[in-house]
Amino acid sequence: MRSFPPNMDTDDTLLHRQIRGLGVLLLTIAVGLSIRAALNRQTIPDPQTSRPALYDTLETRLDPNTATVAELSAIPNLGEVKAHAIVDFRQAFLAAHPGQRAFSRREDLLQIKGIGPATVELLNTYLRFDTR
Repeated sequence: MRSFPPNMDTDDTLLHRQIRGLGVLLLTIAVGLSIRAALNRQTIPDPQTSRPALYDTLETRLDPNTATVAELSAIPNLGEVKAHAIVDFRQAFLAAHPGQRAFSRREDLLQIKGIGPATVELLNTYLRFDTR
């Protein structure tokens, strides 16, 4: 005949108490987080606003061969990342081809990673391409 340890009933009761305590702790945390979320409702705004910060300072049309990142970023829906890409491409082009213009027509923008036909169409309203 097999004998069980004398304190088996107390171990089983202790395990049930620990599980119940853990459940109460998790429930308390969940309720606390729910209350905090309900009281602190915050939303993240859409990063592409219809009128960027420098929109009002935007000239009628910009020359992408001379425009700064800040000026290009002011174009609605272009954003700072693509503005940096345009300026970086222009600088690399000028280093490889001194005296030439990086952008003589709008289709030249298609060489930049991340700029496709839809973006070129959007930029057409805001950019000018001097042929001098």
